[in-house]
Amino acid sequence: MWVSQLSLTDFRSYPEVEVQLEPGVTTFVGRNGQGKTNLIEAIGYIATLGSHRVASDAPLVRFGTEQGFIRCGVQSYERETLVEIAILPGRANKARINRSPVPRVRDVLGILRVVIFAPEDLALVKGDPSDRRKYIDDLLTQRTPRLAGTRADLDRVLKQRNALLKSARASRRSNDEYIDSTLQVWNEQFATVGAELIAARQALLSDLSGPAVANYAFVSQDEQAVLKLAYQSSLSQIIGDDLPEESTSKEEWKLALLQAMAVVRKDELDRGITLVGPQRDDVLLTLGPVPAKGYASHGESWSIALALRLAAFDILRSDGEDPVLILDDVFAELDSARRERLAMRLHEATQVLITAAVDADVPIELLGSRFRVDAGKVSHDH
Repeated sequence: MWVSQLSLTDFRSYPEVEVQLEPGVTTFVGRNGQGKTNLIEAIGYIATLGSHRVASDAPLVRFGTEQGFIRCGVQSYERETLVEIAILPGRANKARINRSPVPRVRDVLGILRVVIFAPEDLALVKGDPSDRRKYIDDLLTQRTPRLAGTRADLDRVLKQRNALLKSARASRRSNDEYIDSTLQVWNEQFATVGAELIAARQALLSDLSGPAVANYAFVSQDEQAVLKLAYQSSLSQIIGDDLPEESTSKEEWKLALLQAMAVVRKDELDRGITLVGPQRDDVLLTLGPVPAKGYASHGESWSIALALRLAAFDILRSDGEDPVLILDDVFAELDSARRERLAMRLHEATQVLITAAVDADVPIELLGSRFRVDAGKVSHDH
């Protein structure tokens, strides 16, 4: 698949801009702060309903305006689909597919698939568990869009359950019959949706591990230190040997979550917060015998981050169609050897979109269509 057109209104720094795109390699060149990353951020938003740079939607809307618009033409199997999203901070966003409104914004998921490389990707290795959870969950929802509903349900149930725990803590009614019965209802719902997400993560990690290992060996050219991925459940310290480990069974994880919540019930009521579940899990990355976080060098960390993104590309491609590959100011961060090996992989993609501060940052073998971005103006190099 590939993006054929992109039109923005009041998105980030752009009052209005429109760009026509083609398959192959396209590079947006411009000094920092000129708006090149805003273009590919918008394309990423269409695919994931989130930004790779910020956690909330508010910064995406141009300062002084109330809403921003993204319109994106997606070419897939000789069929073009127009996806439009209105970003409305503080309100529910709206979306249209081929100019027809859809009931939920997440109905656009799956039309466009992207893999984004960015300097922020070092957080996959060096950052908090939330960074690795986001990597896994964004990939999950691109492969299986209905899981976006599971993620939304989990957030909703978690907020309700935490509100109940906080209320019980404040009123000191931990043994109250109402608290007990209500908590039991939320426990059941939390275990149901939590188990579905954990089981899906486990299945994805099983698919992802082989490509991640192979891509790390290719990018790093190090066949001695083997990259490994493992799911690290927040339940492991609580129920020990009863943990279903690498299981992809929703039923087994639901029972495990219910068991763990029973064990930590008093602690949760004392602290007023949910202490177990997928929102506290992590993906453990190891390089050889040691954890990557805290032990991997800067170069090794970049190789791991690249391996994870390339593995995501391989996984999405295995479903039948190439995702769009996006590289946001990545080449300036890499040494010449990693640049060359990454460039070799990029030729496999149907469409590659690159941002760079200067032409020299982009390997000569990736010369393609080029746009200049200057003070919010986008012009095509002919």
